[in-house]
Amino acid sequence: MELLNNLDKVHTTEMGVDRIKRNISVDVDDIVKYCIDKIKQDNAVIERKGKNYYVTVDGIIITVNASSYTIITAHKEKNSKN
Repeated sequence: MELLNNLDKVHTTEMGVDRIKRNISVDVDDIVKYCIDKIKQDNAVIERKGKNYYVTVDGIIITVNASSYTIITAHKEKNSKN
């Protein structure tokens, strides 16, 4: 998977840091490392849709731009109503 081969390029913007922390309710010093650690987990499901990767893991979805490897956002997975 291309994303896993380029984890060293994964980054985010200053605004992204605040948005990601707020959306998934975490307070860590290094949100990029936190997201990379999540992406690396064996139970992470990585899908590429258009220009983005969507990584679903531990009840959150991390959105990463496929060309720049910028973490755009992350949010809690909405519980599906079946």
